[in-house]
Amino acid sequence: MIDLTDRAHLVKICGVTSVGDAAIVLDAGADALGVVLAASPREVDVERAAAIADFVGERAIRVGVFRGRGDDVIRRALDAVALDAVQLHDPVSVSLYEELRERGIAVIAVLAVGATVHDEVDEERADAILVDGPSPGSGRAHTWSPLAGRRFRRPLIVAGGLSAANVARVLGETGAWGVDAASGTESSPGRKDPAAVRDFVQAARRWFEREE
Repeated sequence: MIDLTDRAHLVKICGVTSVGDAAIVLDAGADALGVVLAASPREVDVERAAAIADFVGERAIRVGVFRGRGDDVIRRALDAVALDAVQLHDPVSVSLYEELRERGIAVIAVLAVGATVHDEVDEERADAILVDGPSPGSGRAHTWSPLAGRRFRRPLIVAGGLSAANVARVLGETGAWGVDAASGTESSPGRKDPAAVRDFVQAARRWFEREE
């Protein structure tokens, strides 16, 4: 099983929709990339997700993003796509958590700040906690004030409207272990911009290096 915390920090680029964009993410030096297997402008089917995952191989952590999908749908995706981790925006059954462990797949549980539902997260079963806004994938920044004083038992990844222009500020406000960006690295929804990807990864790395 992959250990997400065997690295000092994590830089993840989400919403990868093609092998070409996966190459851009790898060239920029990101630690992880995400394929969205949920309703989204960046949604890919399992065939395309499998092609992206096979292309990436062991060069980065391959994360499948699931929202609004039942256990059986997630299981079928896991059978078809070589994933190292899953990002779960909804609670799932204990049996699926156990199966993920058996498959050696890490779990990133999502806490939606400001959402009216799923505003708690099961930290015991997760390997990391990702905090996003109430509308994940919207590209809109959100307030971090609900996190003031909250202590997580798992490494914290922040997401929601991040780009090269604001990632250092958000890291300074949150002290997060990892960052995740989608829209802030695109030329249009689902299409990566090489310069934006590179600039985001470099900006996050600069902040993390000053903290070491």
